[in-house]
Amino acid sequence: MIIKFIGPASLAQDGGIQYLATLNGNPLVCHFSYEVLEDVDPGEIFGSALEHFSKHKLKLLSIAEEKILSGHVHAGQIQIFSNDLPQ
Repeated sequence: MIIKFIGPASLAQDGGIQYLATLNGNPLVCHFSYEVLEDVDPGEIFGSALEHFSKHKLKLLSIAEEKILSGHVHAGQIQIFSNDLPQ
């Protein structure tokens, strides 16, 4: 399985973030919910979704990679929610 996170990050309709990737050369959209952006660092004040994603990009993309490797890709997309954050 070859995963490449290529970006860029863009604002999704629900206020979350979409980040483009490829999986074995095929397009893949990684969608990070608004809630996961709020909860990734509960002690920090949430401002711009794009800025917040940038600050926590490595952690969030690592979670996306784990979900991809676990087979949670459906119809060229993967969804990352608050319950995907490590406890």
